[in-house]
Amino acid sequence: MSHIRKCLDRIHPYFARGGPYEKFYALYEMVDTFLYTPADVTRNAPHVRDAIDLKRVMSYVVVATLPCIFMALWNTGYQANMAMAALDIDSVPGWRGWILDGLNVGHDPQSLYANCVHGLLYFLPLYIVTIVVGGLWEVLFAAVRNHEVNEGFLVTSMLFTLTLPPDIPLWMVALGISFGVVIGKEVFGGTGKNFLNPALTGRAFLFFAYPAEMSGDAVWTAVDGFSGATPLGLAALGGVEAITGSGVTLMQSFLGSIQGSIGSTSTLACLFGAVFLIYTRIASFRIIFGVFLGMFFMSSFFNLVGSDTNPMFGMPWYWHLSLGGFAFGMVYMATDPVSAAMTNMGRWIFGGLIGVMTVLIRVVNPAFPEGIMLAILFANIFAPLIDYFVVQVDIARRKRGYARAG
Repeated sequence: MSHIRKCLDRIHPYFARGGPYEKFYALYEMVDTFLYTPADVTRNAPHVRDAIDLKRVMSYVVVATLPCIFMALWNTGYQANMAMAALDIDSVPGWRGWILDGLNVGHDPQSLYANCVHGLLYFLPLYIVTIVVGGLWEVLFAAVRNHEVNEGFLVTSMLFTLTLPPDIPLWMVALGISFGVVIGKEVFGGTGKNFLNPALTGRAFLFFAYPAEMSGDAVWTAVDGFSGATPLGLAALGGVEAITGSGVTLMQSFLGSIQGSIGSTSTLACLFGAVFLIYTRIASFRIIFGVFLGMFFMSSFFNLVGSDTNPMFGMPWYWHLSLGGFAFGMVYMATDPVSAAMTNMGRWIFGGLIGVMTVLIRVVNPAFPEGIMLAILFANIFAPLIDYFVVQVDIARRKRGYARAG
């Protein structure tokens, strides 16, 4: 009997098996399996034994996001403190200012501690709303279906939060994660049955439903009255020259000390996560390298073609890699094992499609300078078709081999 079940049985018989609240048994078991190793085992053959389960997979992904989370805290606070210094603002307004003043933190952009604490005060509300609202939807669907709530939502909640602007209204956060969980996953049956990445689905919904709060020059720095274009937005207007002319260097872009979504600006942090995920075999290296190679060849092709009217044609691959959320999407979003391709060759094709589509959207469509989000969702739709044709080609090849052998 589970630990949670023992405690509930002692509290009141209503929670015992056969009691009036037995239909909520899945909720109790969800809490128990999250805190403890489940005692349920397969007792009859055939069964598969492995050293890894869903809990460990999701835990590893959360660990892999820790570099991005740290950069989210530091860079959010750094950008806000830099803007406050530029606007000559003495104190942070509202409850965040009370906390910072009470802790005597200050807002020195050169202080690692001040930047991280200030950034934490923006990150925490976003994540709390995400985990509470999304968790309630997960529990509701689990209770109705009498399914177990698994740890997959922990990854979705973290990735969704890291793709948001730092000062987005909290009700939009709740609406976005609700759309991502319900429409992007639960209506198809829950974890393992969705064909779209839930975090990206929620992010895309917010972008198209509330573009003013999810794009533009005023949403990336959490200081009222401050407006500044992201380097990727500058590139859409004037290419690499516009980025360097604004004072942003390639190293700053690679490290992540630039404006952008709260946790997806640092290519270096994403690469740390990629190394961990590939080493633990949680993420497919074929997808990651496929995305990179697709971006590399497509951007090199545009560099060779050139354009007198579109400066994005001249952007080299290393700027594409370090700008926007490309590295974040390549490492954490494209490698979602449920919505990505399953076959080995299909993963190369799937990743290459994402890389090519990202550069196409960035270069050819100046109204939408990012691209990686739409490219991944587009590839998610075609992932089953890619696997189908890969399997059919393999079957045809084997038939020809058998015919020659016969």
